[in-house]
Amino acid sequence: MLVWTAAIAAVAAVVAVAPWAYRIALVGSGFSAEILCGGVFISGRDEAAVTSEDLSGPGYAPLHLFHKTIDLNEKRVTASLFGLAKQIAIFRDGLGCTLIDGREEAALRGEAAGLLQPLPGSDPEAPWPLGEHVDLTSLGQGVDATKLDAAVEAAFAEPDPAHRRNTRALVVVHGGRIVVERYAPGFDAKMPLLGWSMTKAALNALVGLRVKDGKLDLADKALLPQWRGEDDKRRDISLDNLLRMSSGLAFNESYDDPLADVTQMLFVAGDQARFAAAKELDHPPGSYWHYSGGASAIIAHILRATFATEGDYLRYPRERLFGPVGMKSAILEADASGTFAASSFLYATARDFARLGLLFLQDGMWEGNALLPDNWVVYSRGPARTSPDGSYGAHIWLRLPESEGLGVPPMPEDAYYFLGYDEQIVAIVPSRDLVIVRLGLTQDQGAWDNARDLAPIVSAFAPSPP
Repeated sequence: MLVWTAAIAAVAAVVAVAPWAYRIALVGSGFSAEILCGGVFISGRDEAAVTSEDLSGPGYAPLHLFHKTIDLNEKRVTASLFGLAKQIAIFRDGLGCTLIDGREEAALRGEAAGLLQPLPGSDPEAPWPLGEHVDLTSLGQGVDATKLDAAVEAAFAEPDPAHRRNTRALVVVHGGRIVVERYAPGFDAKMPLLGWSMTKAALNALVGLRVKDGKLDLADKALLPQWRGEDDKRRDISLDNLLRMSSGLAFNESYDDPLADVTQMLFVAGDQARFAAAKELDHPPGSYWHYSGGASAIIAHILRATFATEGDYLRYPRERLFGPVGMKSAILEADASGTFAASSFLYATARDFARLGLLFLQDGMWEGNALLPDNWVVYSRGPARTSPDGSYGAHIWLRLPESEGLGVPPMPEDAYYFLGYDEQIVAIVPSRDLVIVRLGLTQDQGAWDNARDLAPIVSAFAPSPP
């Protein structure tokens, strides 16, 4: 989503007559409307701040050509390129922002009216994670405070102002409690931020809960009606294949290409699952690993089919996952078709992303109760057979990319991760009893490096006793 914007200025003059140019412009207007809508109506940020920070910078300069209009009363954002390729994003309580495509705004708003009631606020006096009280005065044993302070300072430092890191939030959980918490100016503990592909970890948990209910099985095949023809080889794709990014479906995940499948799916297609499910096989199911947001969109639709009503499906994340673990800020957006945009669009506070990480660190247990199925986290951490160097499990990363100049990333072998665009990360390190959340807006590749910049934090904590 960086280089593609450079094409927008060049095609503006022909957008009205060239289909490919129009599709590029739709991505620009869709991206602008979605990000501005989420920034203002979910995060509660100022419109000018979202425009100047999230819709500008390296690779995003041409977005200034798009005219953006925000209606604060109707909670609606409209974006277009010189009046062409107009896209509209609307905010709906509990469901976040939705790009309208193929639906009437009134119908979308009507479907959401009264569907989700606000969760009661967390007790401000009860200790986190059950409440919101955080005591940062004591680190506990086995922590090098000097080393930790230096690592936290470095996480917010800008050693090269021309290539900014833009760390916005940092939360470190040790021994089940928050021991470090810091925010950049303009951000705080109550502000939900976009997790991008960290959303896939929440989808993992939602699938696990449905497996526990007996409504899904990892070996399930013939998952979609359009795949069930006798000669359709997609009928052999299993739910496990999709979770492990080994479906074999063709899907272009390049963020540098405005015509790539991922950008068209996220910012143009009103039915993301249908878009992804229409792809043909490039490889036999289970034989080839390829990271694909389309797989997540398809899983979200498969999940939807297990519910009797649309309302039951849309209430499900809040009732079964977010509510029980205290993720009161969490909003999982739905697309215009009513399916969760589960590849990319979960908003939550840093504290709530930490709660999700803590659930996994505790092997799916929460307050003594087994929330996820037995061995679900063990399954999720099992490497996909075809993933490079065993780097990917079931919608969870098991290794960080090799860092330039560092060789193998200097993180403990047992660490695993939720990763998102612009360098969002939840790092889970069982051997140190750690969960680390870093949220930011790193547009320059290499300005922030998860291995390089989180390892000093991890190394400040002694290994936990066996």
